Amino acid sequence: MEGKVNNAPAIGIDLGTTYSCVAVSNHGRIEIIPNEQGYRTTPSTVAFVDAERLIGDGAKNQVAMNPANTIFDAKRLIGRKFSDSKVQENMKLWPFRVIEGPADTPKIVVSYKGQEKEFLAEEISSMVLGKMKEIAEAYLGKVVKDAVITVPAYFNDSQRQATKDAGTIAGLNVMRMINEPTAAAIAYGLDNKSEFVGKINMLVFDLGGGTFDVSLSTVEEGGIFEVKAVSGDTDLGGEDFDNRMVDHCVSEFKRKWNKDLAGNQRALGRLRFACEKAKRILSSTTQTSIELDCLHDGIDFSMKFTRAKFEELNISLFSKCIETLEECLRDAMMDKSWVDEIILVGGSTRIPKVQHMLRELFGWKELCKSVNPDEAVAFGAAVMATKLSGSNDKSIQDFVLLDVTPLSLGVEVKGEVFSVVIPRNTQIPTKKFKTYTTAKDDQYSAEVKVYQGERAKSTYNHLLGKFTISGIPPAPKGEIQLEIYFEIDPDGILMVTSKIISNGLINTLTIATDKGRLSNDQIERMIKEAEKYKLEDQEYKQRVNAYNDLEDCLYNMKKKVTEYKLSKRVHPESLKKMENVVDETTEWLRNNQLAPISELQRKKVIMEFVCTSLG
Repeated sequence: MEGKVNNAPAIGIDLGTTYSCVAVSNHGRIEIIPNEQGYRTTPSTVAFVDAERLIGDGAKNQVAMNPANTIFDAKRLIGRKFSDSKVQENMKLWPFRVIEGPADTPKIVVSYKGQEKEFLAEEISSMVLGKMKEIAEAYLGKVVKDAVITVPAYFNDSQRQATKDAGTIAGLNVMRMINEPTAAAIAYGLDNKSEFVGKINMLVFDLGGGTFDVSLSTVEEGGIFEVKAVSGDTDLGGEDFDNRMVDHCVSEFKRKWNKDLAGNQRALGRLRFACEKAKRILSSTTQTSIELDCLHDGIDFSMKFTRAKFEELNISLFSKCIETLEECLRDAMMDKSWVDEIILVGGSTRIPKVQHMLRELFGWKELCKSVNPDEAVAFGAAVMATKLSGSNDKSIQDFVLLDVTPLSLGVEVKGEVFSVVIPRNTQIPTKKFKTYTTAKDDQYSAEVKVYQGERAKSTYNHLLGKFTISGIPPAPKGEIQLEIYFEIDPDGILMVTSKIISNGLINTLTIATDKGRLSNDQIERMIKEAEKYKLEDQEYKQRVNAYNDLEDCLYNMKKKVTEYKLSKRVHPESLKKMENVVDETTEWLRNNQLAPISELQRKKVIMEFVCTSLG
């Protein structure tokens, strides 16, 4: 059995739509790990610029200058089909290009090092996960392998599988995937366990940058977390609020100047950045302004934005959140007066109107703000990672997590009817089966279509995959019984098995290749490519360092030559040779900015040797 490299602890990663966060158990306590800029969250953004790839803050900071090659929102693409209506809607708002790949898979197209490159959402997400892995490794001084990654509770099977693949491509062993609101509940529960008496009902309201989840759990004194119901929308979050602000500004620009910003991606990128900033300001003040010089056709854009206007633009989205919450209460068969704690998670819960609507719904009950909304999910993921690693911390080992599946799972029967095998909000892991019969005389095979969703008509739900049961013995219709088994693992991922009762023949659907999931060969290829990009990034940084070292050396040598001239303690001939080598190197550096590292280092050594031996 292979041991852990350097005994690095397992980490917890909150892979967010807009920002990601990583945490670890260190010296008996959970710590949120800051990135190289000292920030505790990192933008889930990847940019391709002329000579390098940027991930995180560096990528986000240059988005306005390079919108077409800066990728964000990979989480809104992962595990979805290109033809998905949500993908088609989002594509209208993204400055980068998305095309249809094989098997209706969306592919992101960017220009990098003079070539067009195509990436799957899994690859972009793996770059963000790789960045979080590096942040943890720099902090711990060890190679990190094991991780727990969080996903929105409302992610379907395809989205979960694709996220797991992204973790594998990033070089991580994904020990478990847990639902984001569940991770936040764990964070709150462990932080406040001393205050628990008996059982409490906890509602987690998780409104992030791109997704929305709500979950209802009960937490018992001994640390048993039982999720009762989840609900949500995997395409609703802070970015949608930004988009409504952008649309409003575009309308105002058109009304005032009769010019359309629609085709100007750079202007829209700058405007989106300004709107996001204004939205944050409006959470603490009632008015701000958006000021952008030379936004379009040399026109400066200036506009006052009030909190009231922001709320008016987004009230329908806020109301949608409240409706989803009420649905969750109904599913859990829980009256709102029974809710003891309301936990806010995700940056968008800072919006005053959202908080006001929540308090109003719960009879002006105070909202719990003791957990950091940006960090709670990563904190809970790190707790789970520590538990799965076999930590001897009693408080972590004692807690038990009983989660649920967010959407119903079943098969299509005659007339495109959806027959549910596992209802939504069933506790996982679980295994259930249903018995079906043949629909025709002497039927020798049957196609099984597996769907996930809540609609009575199967085709309105999400098709996860299909397989054929063959080898059915001849018999009149309705006589042969087929058992269909559905098994959900602790990650919420499904496996389907069929059995013909009369002859015991078994067919298994590994919900993978049927629905455009990456094959093992594709994952292997992407792991190699990820390593290649990582090496390219390192080489670029080394070359920049070598270039800067040579520039520093030139500056110091010029200074020395000036000092020698003034002191007159170096022979004029030697001084001339020193001046020559400094001038030659300066000229060479001007013409060879892309020189290899070895050449930059050689020039530095020569110049230092000449100047120190003569000086």
